[in-house]
Amino acid sequence: MTFLRPTLLTLACLLASPGYADDLPSLGDASSAIVSPQQEYQLGRAWLSLLRSQVKQLNDPQLKDYVETTVYKLVETSQVQDRRLEFILIDSNQLNAFAAPGGIIGINGGLFLNAQTEGEYASVLAHELAHLSQRHFARGVEAQQRMQLPMMAALLTGIIVAAAGGGDAGIATIAGTQAAAFQEKQRFSRQNEQEADRIGILNLEKAGYDPRNMPTMFERLMRIYRFDAKPPEFLLTHPVTESRIADTRNRAEQAKPGGIEDSLRYQLIRARVMLSYEDSPGLAAKRFRAQLDENPKSDIARYGLAIAQIKGSQLNEARENLKLLLAKSPNEIIYNLAQIELDISSGRLPDAVQRTDRMLAQYPGNYPLRQLQVDLLGKQNKPAEAEKVLVDLLKTRSDDPDIWYQIAETRGQSGNIIGLHQARAEYFALVGDYKQAIQQLDFAKRRAPNFQLASRIDARQKEMIDQERLVKDMMGG
Repeated sequence: MTFLRPTLLTLACLLASPGYADDLPSLGDASSAIVSPQQEYQLGRAWLSLLRSQVKQLNDPQLKDYVETTVYKLVETSQVQDRRLEFILIDSNQLNAFAAPGGIIGINGGLFLNAQTEGEYASVLAHELAHLSQRHFARGVEAQQRMQLPMMAALLTGIIVAAAGGGDAGIATIAGTQAAAFQEKQRFSRQNEQEADRIGILNLEKAGYDPRNMPTMFERLMRIYRFDAKPPEFLLTHPVTESRIADTRNRAEQAKPGGIEDSLRYQLIRARVMLSYEDSPGLAAKRFRAQLDENPKSDIARYGLAIAQIKGSQLNEARENLKLLLAKSPNEIIYNLAQIELDISSGRLPDAVQRTDRMLAQYPGNYPLRQLQVDLLGKQNKPAEAEKVLVDLLKTRSDDPDIWYQIAETRGQSGNIIGLHQARAEYFALVGDYKQAIQQLDFAKRRAPNFQLASRIDARQKEMIDQERLVKDMMGG
């Protein structure tokens, strides 16, 4: 955590320098004169790579796809102008979510544990997107006597400390700095919170949700954490008070009834997240089985039980539960994904291939399905075909480090050593390790069989060297 403080602060200073900002666009407001939207974008992407290197992440493709789909649904009806979003799902059962400058959307697994319905989950994200669209970070910097981007960087440092589980020790690391002092003061103001609530409620309604989900979520959070000595990070930065709940309730009640409150898909995804925080698949299976005993018609409990059984190698039992679910909903993508996973686990590769092909005909662009296709091709010892699927995924997921990591693996398996090093370089760059990225391109360049390929590798390496130089300059050489 110690290296993050100088990196982020000097990054901010560099981006704030006059020479860097000469040709950047301005929204025309006072905050844009200090921190332009393009500066926010650059800072956010640099910060994201550092965050990725510091926190454990949830890499479940189904969870990633669900979050991205629902957030973009909210963004489509929001005031967010720059829709170049990047997502990070943090493996923590603590409640937190944030929308950081530059379109960075972060969600802890704990959000799913606390939000009992899709509407409640969406209400938290609608609120965070309102902070983003209203540029509350940049406006907060403006309010601090025009101290420019270092102050925004301090806010982001605070998020990293919390997300990485730094706790008191992590906070102590930055406590002696001017930035840390600012970070302690720069909670979202009451006015900003009210504005984010108001805009979030309007956006919830426009996106088809019942805005009453927002005060309902706040009410439960207040009940759960009222007496906690150390509430979750989300409540530290977004305090919930009786007056705030009353205000959101009054605003939400003005909306017409009939909006979305929940969905089966949210509950199925929530079951997957809950399973990941059980101590063992056996304990998870026991809990889902108890729910099923209480309500034998609960598809959610049956699905959770089936996934727990797959993870616990109770494959025959899982097959019986999935058979019942698929009999009711034969085209439900989540059930079919589970069946493909089960067939792969039990060595029934022809069955998995047949089901994958059938589902791809119905859902050709489905990311989790394509990801399972890659896993299946790997089991069939077809790395070249797996690479083709992954390269196709790059068309829409070019900044996903998980995809680049898998491409490196498939290239290694097929003997494409140059391509292996190139893919590793892209992976390391996305997680902020430019030294390793540049070294990987060195390895690739040495093996290049012709001048043209060597030149392309060299050009990419120079780009990464420039990025590394920026970081070194930010850290004072």
